[in-house]
Amino acid sequence: MKTTKKVLLINTHLSYPDWSEGTLNSLFQQKAKDFFLSRGFDILETKVEDGYDVDLEVEKHLQADIIILQTPINWFSAPWIYKKYVDEVFNSGLHSATFLEGDGRTRQEPNKHYGTGGKMIGKKFMVSSTWNAPKESFDNRDQYLYQGRSTTDALIHITSNYRFCGVEIMPDYNCFDVYKGGDVAGSLEKYPAHLEKVFNLY
Repeated sequence: MKTTKKVLLINTHLSYPDWSEGTLNSLFQQKAKDFFLSRGFDILETKVEDGYDVDLEVEKHLQADIIILQTPINWFSAPWIYKKYVDEVFNSGLHSATFLEGDGRTRQEPNKHYGTGGKMIGKKFMVSSTWNAPKESFDNRDQYLYQGRSTTDALIHITSNYRFCGVEIMPDYNCFDVYKGGDVAGSLEKYPAHLEKVFNLY
């Protein structure tokens, strides 16, 4: 019988020497690790850049109650190594019918909602990301690029993988403007409070 809750922390930073070494994302990963350890969780971790075993990653997802992706936003998405990770891990979870079974529709019930075939109900997923973009570029129709869209909108291509498998999507956490004077220290300091609130771990 499972008595201790588990959290899977996935760091998908891709290093670029002399430009982007991954220090900030590692600090956020450690903040989350320290937070969940202090709440009695068992910690499962993956650093995608260091390599991974697909079957083991499937098992980690099945064991975890909470899954958190720590990622920089590179060209408006997670680094390419994360797409490779998702393709390999989620395809394995599909073929084994452990993550999901079909897309929710059947020949008997063709009108069921697409994306309701997930088998990972009860689990929770959250994105913690670091951006060059300033916070002001979101949720504002006057802003040129995102035109009123939120970070939740911008990250939907990441969160949809999990929602498709039945996982509940939690509010994302973001560190903005990391290259041009954003409050990085403040974002790190406030991160545990966000985790406490969204996962109701008071």
